[in-house]
Amino acid sequence: MQIQEGRNRVVISNVTPQIEGGKFPARRAIGESVVFTADIFGDGHDVVAASVIYKHASDSEWEEIPMQYVINDQWEASWKPSKIGVYQYRFTGWIDHFTTWKKGLVKKFDANQDISVEIRIGAELLLEAAPLAGETEQAAFTKWINSFQSANDPEAAVSLAVSDELANAMDKIRFTDRITVFEQTFTLEIERKKAGFSAWYELFPRSASSLPDTHGTFKDVTQLLAMVSKMGFDTLYFPPVHPIGEMKRKGKNNTLTPSETDPGSPWAIGNRLGGHKALHPELGTLEDFRELVDEAKKLDIEIAMDIAYQCAPDHPYVKEHPQWFKWRPDGTVQYAENPPKRYEDILPFDFETQDWQNLWNELRSVIDFWIEQGISVFRIDNPHTKAFAFWEWMIGEVRKTNPEVIFLAEAFTRPRVMERLAKIGFNQSYTYFTWRNTKWEIEKYMNELTKTDQQYYFRPNFWPNTPDILPHHLAEGGENAHIMRFILAATLSSNYGLYGPVYEYGVAIPHPGKEEYTDNEKYEIKHWDWKRYSRTREIITRVNRIRRNNPALQSTWNIDFTDTNNEMVICYVKEDEATKNALIISVNLDVFNTQGAHIKVPIHRFGIAPDQTYLVRDMLSGEQYYWQGEYNFIQLNPYEMPAHILTIEPIH
Repeated sequence: MQIQEGRNRVVISNVTPQIEGGKFPARRAIGESVVFTADIFGDGHDVVAASVIYKHASDSEWEEIPMQYVINDQWEASWKPSKIGVYQYRFTGWIDHFTTWKKGLVKKFDANQDISVEIRIGAELLLEAAPLAGETEQAAFTKWINSFQSANDPEAAVSLAVSDELANAMDKIRFTDRITVFEQTFTLEIERKKAGFSAWYELFPRSASSLPDTHGTFKDVTQLLAMVSKMGFDTLYFPPVHPIGEMKRKGKNNTLTPSETDPGSPWAIGNRLGGHKALHPELGTLEDFRELVDEAKKLDIEIAMDIAYQCAPDHPYVKEHPQWFKWRPDGTVQYAENPPKRYEDILPFDFETQDWQNLWNELRSVIDFWIEQGISVFRIDNPHTKAFAFWEWMIGEVRKTNPEVIFLAEAFTRPRVMERLAKIGFNQSYTYFTWRNTKWEIEKYMNELTKTDQQYYFRPNFWPNTPDILPHHLAEGGENAHIMRFILAATLSSNYGLYGPVYEYGVAIPHPGKEEYTDNEKYEIKHWDWKRYSRTREIITRVNRIRRNNPALQSTWNIDFTDTNNEMVICYVKEDEATKNALIISVNLDVFNTQGAHIKVPIHRFGIAPDQTYLVRDMLSGEQYYWQGEYNFIQLNPYEMPAHILTIEPIH
């Protein structure tokens, strides 16, 4: 676009979204809206117009989204992309001479002033615009110009000037030499819908057998797919499924003195049988794995693989590529440490190796290999302990050819580090949700995630537990706490996950002095009664069904908290603008006692008058109530149901 700056009279500033001045792309998933905002103004009193122009990487032409004036020179446009991939977008603004003329014409006409000269000015504006109009509109422009040039009836001229037909035609005209284009072009990455809406279930395949004292297999997991589907999960995540190191193997509860039968930790990857591109032989063959992936897809479930870029001491990489690891002065290889903790069964890669290019290419080839086996969702273990530059390169390269691939960052670390991982490409991120428990903490954290620019790069995935983390509230609060924290995770965030079946069965014995499970499944094979009933599982199934049927719960960004007069009761509204689906969720944060509260219902959002009665239905319990006015009383018994998920229906 050629710009003659001397004729540009519009200023554009404070544009959003932009991540670090455009260094990183903003992100949205299919189904999510992008809201563009900017301060746009010109000199004098002429009318200003503005738009956002965008182009998909595969397109040659730019498209345009008109911006709307909000207040105090703030402009806004909303757009919902329909195609995944990378877009470019720009902010533009210009003086709208036609609208400026039209407003002045109407004012003078209403004041009974002579408008003959103004009508001639209008004809000149149309004469200038006509060459830029489309072929199908040329005849209309000729007619309008003749009407203004031969105008005898001022009222008829004004009527034509304010007509929608003329306004729509002039809205399409762009005098490119007078358009201000913001000095920077920004990037937007649109991801598939699953990046923005998913429910993850984690299990250990080696514990999937229905027979006691038997190592589980991929075929055993295939038999569990119907259960996972019935519960409503769309992503089944496995810890690493590769051969497990035999050297320095850990025993039960992380002991350094394992027995001969201890299976070791799946995160100690690699032995004489292979590494990151091999499967643990007791789980099955590659053909068994592919069959499992295919059977899962038939139930709309995707298998998510754990990628842990680390090695057991007997991983083939250690012998074949010793330069990829750090070696100590005594000739031993550096194992993982977090003093005083020692992880002798795990060797980290040295990302400062001079052979870094070959290391990067090999690590990327691991992802490529599993993509070839049908995997498009990866949970990355401890990404914050690997080089940022590597992740930015690797994720970018993978998504050039496989834009559907989703990466979840398992990084419980410092905020700036977690944010950087999201900026450089991770689609989803673990969060601090596990440690946000009070009403104030939850509201503050959700506002940070959804009301700041984090919403355009950091997509949270809420996990109430993991194999590494058994928080105090679950250990102490029993079934009530498990249900309450699950409902919060599944309704606050559109992406959530849990580690089962320990979660739905309420297994919650902590390791003494630690925030983790005793007799941890990371170090031993469990035998679960997969058909056992639990109240928690029933509620999980119910909530997942509600999530699928209500678009309001399929976005994280649409949350607004509402007032309650009890700090133990939290209440929030989620609404999907496209479908007008809206819900009010209230949760009792006290897992031992019934709590009541008056909650403020934003009735104006539901089109309800202050004195109007409306019907409230609870999708969790099936109960319904008749309410009136903004403030209404609720009471939640944690031993019955700790939450309401309410729909509101006006009664006419």
